Amino acid sequence: MAASDPRAAIAARATGIGFDAVGFCAARLAPEAAENLRAFIAGGHHGTMDWLEERAEQRAQPTALWPDARSVIVLGLSYAPDGDVLANLARPDIGNIAAYARGRDYHDVVKGKLKALAQFVVSRFAADVKVFVDTAPVMEKPLAMQAGIGWQGKQTVLVSRRHGTWLFLGAIYTTLDLASDAPHADRCGTCTSCMDICPTNAIPVPYRLDATRCIAYLTIEHHGPIAHELRPLMGNRVFGCDDCLAVCPWNNFAQATREAKLRARPELESPRLADLARLDDAAFRALFAASPVKRTGRDRFVRNVLIAIGNSGDASLRPAAQDLTNDADPVVAEAARWAAERLASP
Repeated sequence: MAASDPRAAIAARATGIGFDAVGFCAARLAPEAAENLRAFIAGGHHGTMDWLEERAEQRAQPTALWPDARSVIVLGLSYAPDGDVLANLARPDIGNIAAYARGRDYHDVVKGKLKALAQFVVSRFAADVKVFVDTAPVMEKPLAMQAGIGWQGKQTVLVSRRHGTWLFLGAIYTTLDLASDAPHADRCGTCTSCMDICPTNAIPVPYRLDATRCIAYLTIEHHGPIAHELRPLMGNRVFGCDDCLAVCPWNNFAQATREAKLRARPELESPRLADLARLDDAAFRALFAASPVKRTGRDRFVRNVLIAIGNSGDASLRPAAQDLTNDADPVVAEAARWAAERLASP
């Protein structure tokens, strides 16, 4: 591949490394990306995710984070599940874990591939690069839309015609001047499936998410007790929520992920709530080693498990909740009392 054709060479290497989608855009976001971010924060829809507000300006423009950036290489890695990820919702004795968290931590998998591609760019084209995957002030979804990979659906998740809603995104900022792909058109049409299925009405209007009502936010990002009025709506979701992703019609075209590390570990596909409630810190760390679930810590996770137990309607799970009513963590203890009381009611 000739060095005079950097886009083709980079795309070919990205595919060889295992990425499922690659696109290019200028290191410049359209003004509406910053406007949408400001409106999201001004409305308080970011909840306790203060880091969104603290670095909003860097997030709004790639060059605000790195002034030397000229282009962005946007990569997508499919984690499309094999089977119905919503099947567990009908099993109240099971703790449902979002599809993305049933395998290896995507940060490690995607970053490893990004670094390999970045090394290729540096060695082949003598360019400077910086790699990002979900841990820096980078607006991956608007960049992916500008790079032609997909569009942000009405639930604000990136949607791809080939991979549906199941793409992990990563970005490489570079000093290379690369021609941009055409931005992807919005293909949601009149469909509102993602909005209609949301258990907590966290998508009140198209393209606007209220994270403070989103089960993914509540079970992962939110510290402290969860509002009592939202608890019954959470069902048995103990980490994340796939409802608005799984229902998207574009998933009909998605093929199960090729990346073995992202496939579901058997022990995380249908874990029993009774077993999860018994996890102490050491057991929690052992079970969720190299998993995204580990970042919540034992206390927050067991809080979620207890809410699922309280929603189960299964009186046989009441002892599991009762055992934790005096837990050292006050949030866990409160959730345990709530669950035990619900299961004691007729």
